[in-house]
Amino acid sequence: MINVTLYTRAECHLCELALTELESLQTQIPHTLRVVDIDGDPALQKKYFDQIPVVEIGPYVLRAPFSRPELLMTLGAARDAAAQQARLEQASPPAIPPLTGADRLSLWMARHWLAFVNLLLILYLGLPFLAPILMKAGATFPARLIYTAYSPLCHQLGFRSFYLFGEQAYYPRAAAGLPGVITFGKATGIDESNTGLLAARSFVGTEQLGYKIALCQRDVAIYGAIILFGFLFALTGRRIPPLHWALWLILAIGPIGLDGFSQLFSQLGLSFLAALLPFRESTPLLRTLTGGLFGFGTAWFGLPYVEESMRETRQALEKRFSTAEK
Repeated sequence: MINVTLYTRAECHLCELALTELESLQTQIPHTLRVVDIDGDPALQKKYFDQIPVVEIGPYVLRAPFSRPELLMTLGAARDAAAQQARLEQASPPAIPPLTGADRLSLWMARHWLAFVNLLLILYLGLPFLAPILMKAGATFPARLIYTAYSPLCHQLGFRSFYLFGEQAYYPRAAAGLPGVITFGKATGIDESNTGLLAARSFVGTEQLGYKIALCQRDVAIYGAIILFGFLFALTGRRIPPLHWALWLILAIGPIGLDGFSQLFSQLGLSFLAALLPFRESTPLLRTLTGGLFGFGTAWFGLPYVEESMRETRQALEKRFSTAEK
């Protein structure tokens, strides 16, 4: 049976004629007729205000003005199309592709992706903390393997790192201006200027000063904040909506960019910048704060979008599995 929808409105002479014609064609080409008054729906009124009457016949649409022969021809075309589709479906039902191991893995990942990501991040952040623990235990070889593995991923500068098992949690440059703490240069004897960067990068620590974590302060804060949001996202059933991109730029990108780039450009030794941007060294607190904002904001911005994509994948695969099991 063909489904026909006639869109009309009150006091429409052409609408009444169209209704009469469709009713008279019922005997020739049977169809189910539904009459919709567009004045009852603002969206339909906006869409069809100057076009009514409008007739939807199967996949076809007729807009005023149209004649009885046009209605008859369109009804016939819709009937023939429906009959052809029915023959095709009866002759060759759609084949359900067999489920594979990759399908099962994809469904598992779509269901448990957040736990998997959180576990990877915990492992990624945990190994840099394991390095100083191993150094303290005397297992220097595996500890240095971790430092070496993470060296392409982080600058590992000793004056921008946290330390475990030492007198202080950090040893900043004197330029950071932190009172009451031993500076990196005083504690290690390493030149704090840019000429000593390689030595500061290679410095792992000592029994007295402690041993540095294999990721810098800012990276520790970034990945720690991502993990924190990941747990919060999981606890809320992955229902937290994504952070608006403008807030992401302001709250996450802005602070880390301002702190990091102002420090970088001030230390390039460019004379024309010296008056505008005097030499500055960020503090552990600022690195931790801006890194945490960046990590938390980026996770808030990105993970809900990943969940939307994974939800679509879950629904599609679960439907396939449900059909295959029947």
